[in-house]
Amino acid sequence: MTRARPSARTRAVRVVVFGVVQGVGFRPFVYRLARTFGYAGWVKNIGPGVEIHLETATPEDFSRFLRRLKGDLPPLARIESLSLKPASSQGCRSFRVRKSGKGESFVFISPDIATCDACHREILTPSERRYRYPFTNCTDCGPRYTIVKSLPYDRAKTTMAGFTMCPDCAREYGDPGDRRYHAQPIACPRCGPRVSLIDTRNGKKMKGGIDEAAALIKKGRILAVKGLGGFHLVCDPWNAGAVARLRRVKERRKKPFALMAADIETAAKIARISPEEKGLLLSPSRPIVLLRKRRDIPGIAPGLDEVGLMLAYTPLHHLLLRDLKLIVATSSNKKDSPIIKEREPGLRKLGDFILDHDRPIRMRADDSVLKWAGGRPHFARRARGFVPYPQRVPAELQVPEHILALGGELKDTVSVYKSGYVITSQFLGDLDEYENRKYLKETVDHLCRLFDVRPRVVVSDLHPDFHTTRLASSMGLPHLKVQHHFAHVLAPLLEHGISPAEKVLGVALDGYGYGADGLAWGGEFLIADYGSYQRFAHFKNVPLPGADLAAKQPWRMALAYLRDAFDGRPPVLAPFRRVGATRVKGILEMMDRGLNSPLTSSCGRLFDAASFILGLAPLEMEYEAEAAMRLETEASRVRTSAAYPFEINKSGGTREVSFEGTIRGLVGDLKRGRTGPAARKFHNTLARAVLGVALQARQEHKLAGVALVGGVFLNRILLEEASRLLTEAGFRVIRPEQYSPNDESISLGQVAFALAGLKAGGRGRA
Repeated sequence: MTRARPSARTRAVRVVVFGVVQGVGFRPFVYRLARTFGYAGWVKNIGPGVEIHLETATPEDFSRFLRRLKGDLPPLARIESLSLKPASSQGCRSFRVRKSGKGESFVFISPDIATCDACHREILTPSERRYRYPFTNCTDCGPRYTIVKSLPYDRAKTTMAGFTMCPDCAREYGDPGDRRYHAQPIACPRCGPRVSLIDTRNGKKMKGGIDEAAALIKKGRILAVKGLGGFHLVCDPWNAGAVARLRRVKERRKKPFALMAADIETAAKIARISPEEKGLLLSPSRPIVLLRKRRDIPGIAPGLDEVGLMLAYTPLHHLLLRDLKLIVATSSNKKDSPIIKEREPGLRKLGDFILDHDRPIRMRADDSVLKWAGGRPHFARRARGFVPYPQRVPAELQVPEHILALGGELKDTVSVYKSGYVITSQFLGDLDEYENRKYLKETVDHLCRLFDVRPRVVVSDLHPDFHTTRLASSMGLPHLKVQHHFAHVLAPLLEHGISPAEKVLGVALDGYGYGADGLAWGGEFLIADYGSYQRFAHFKNVPLPGADLAAKQPWRMALAYLRDAFDGRPPVLAPFRRVGATRVKGILEMMDRGLNSPLTSSCGRLFDAASFILGLAPLEMEYEAEAAMRLETEASRVRTSAAYPFEINKSGGTREVSFEGTIRGLVGDLKRGRTGPAARKFHNTLARAVLGVALQARQEHKLAGVALVGGVFLNRILLEEASRLLTEAGFRVIRPEQYSPNDESISLGQVAFALAGLKAGGRGRA
């Protein structure tokens, strides 16, 4: 947004720029641009952004300067708004950069950005003074969010404050013509952070550094390596013994490990990489990208056809991988706990050696995870490289109050709203783990302090027993509660700036959300706008035998769906030999008597059931969606447009989608040995069910937009097939692009609901 500028010619103007304009080389860019036009004046950081004062001897409208300012931005800068007003001349004789101003802090900063090409060349050039220096950076790259303590963004307000610049770095830092001008993390071997290699057996520092660390990895050792947002556990992926040991210390028997490659050529030997996926891998954010395997490395992603790959993104990683080329790089944490950010006793139990450094991490952040699906990026996890980019709110929803949204319980994030923008945190994890609850509070405090947010309203999920709900209730603020799937639907509406006047069909498919009726929802079709929703349809409820245990043991849900599809007498199928007749009988009796078997409409549990019926799922899942991911892998090997029967039945004011015919079809194909085609037909069936409900919703409510949300839509096949069918039928598909469809987006949707309520002058819950 650019506010109207004066049309009259004048000798001096004041320009205020709001956006990602601190720590990205914006002030030196303005300095050079002003000198190009011969202007006098100054530029400085202020609380709301950057202020520029321009003076000229001959009056003009400064339009040429504005065009260049907006058109030739530094790579990491983003302008959200710009205002220009006439000003009084101050008699400036030259243009200079002033010290940062004081005042209310609400300015955006860049996320942590991968090493730029110039710095990469520098660390590999022997004649450069930063040759092989692992903390080389400039205004176009390096740490940002993980080191900043407060804003405006200056060195004294980062974790680099303890490192005094040497004369050479100070000269670069003070030279507006240098690419390190006011690069706050600037450092060199003389004055900056240093690495240390530590033997975890005795806690003593060893001789050598990165080269010795690489040699230890080659020998089959496990190293904890400190990066931007925390430690990775690193080993040689080709060493089966090292990978097996890493699985033991991580308590991760089958969950996939991510790989880090030195370059795109190495990555291409392991995975099939499309041009779009190559763009994601090489982007300044350097996420983990989920790619089709070209070559399987035993033990890395067992049973799946995808592997998570990222490229080296710091000078330390580039130097470590010069000879290794490929490593396992998984987050260094105890099971289900947040990533470890500083050396602590628990780290010694995870690795044989620690490659540490003395630049403190202010805010931990995991690696982001993306895939390319349906012609667009698709987040599985949003963190390093993307947080804290802001989300602008439609003007019709903007309010003066500050808002804090705490999200759900699993895959949590928090979001803050202020002055027309939402900032959503990095992925925080599951809050049933105590350390993650501490991480939640740490992140809330950090975001509120960083962006000077003073919440007047707090928002949480509807579930009364979620930790976030309890935390919100304890804060002494007006507390809004939002139904889980409604929040899911609102997130992409806010992201894409959908008008508050428009209603959409939200298709929310996930594992669990506390329903308005107290049941376990998860296969939902909601007619929604920002302020309210109507449950138009849902998957048919089936028992959840053993309650939470059914989400971990897919055979329980398989029995529930078979019981429903075969009138209480499920057939004896080969996959249940692993379960045993006694347990099968006991679970059937439990459901018949209604004991510990609450009803659920969960789509995630339907996937679990289908996967087990086809003999693909384990008896007990080690990680969430394991059964569904194995089903998707099997389906990806087959091409067919066939599908199974399903029914959409109207019951009262809602519709019920029944998959009894689908389950019977799966059983028939299992008996014929057609597992692959059955897996694909199952996906096709769900996509057609989505279309079927959408067509009925359009007929009744004249809807044009369909939002596809919830963790089930991380499934590439379902997402692409449902999107194709909906688009061909004339619907506008709305899906998350800058956020994940899973529970990480809940806090963003909660903000959307609070904004609608505040705008309408109401309080309450939905």
